[in-house]
Amino acid sequence: MIDRWIIYAFISMFFAGFTSVIAKQGLTGISAELGLSLRTIFVFFFIILFAISTIAQSEISLLRKENFFWLGLSGATTALSWVFYYKALKFGDVATVALIDKGSVIVAILLAALILHETITLRIIIGACLMMAGLLVITTK
Repeated sequence: MIDRWIIYAFISMFFAGFTSVIAKQGLTGISAELGLSLRTIFVFFFIILFAISTIAQSEISLLRKENFFWLGLSGATTALSWVFYYKALKFGDVATVALIDKGSVIVAILLAALILHETITLRIIIGACLMMAGLLVITTK
């Protein structure tokens, strides 16, 4: 049986793939900054509706300062990622921009080892090297 988190990850991958293509369409005739701002407004409302429908009131009392710090930092890095992703998407090919963005997996692997002390196996190293090779093939002219 496949673990539920793997199914969630594949669903995320599917929607992320759609996101880039439909965002590029949405940027037609407007700046990347305006497009990102409008998209973020929609994301905000969808997430609020999601939170209202899924988070138990009692769970809010579990929040600690560390949650605010790390999730706030995550929000800041997400915002910066989106700003530069939309700037790249406005002028670049979706396939190339999306692939370079997915190189973030390599950064995540390194940071997971350094900060979270996750084990990096030979399989993960080989996969990351293949991803890096793919990035070099796609971005080199």
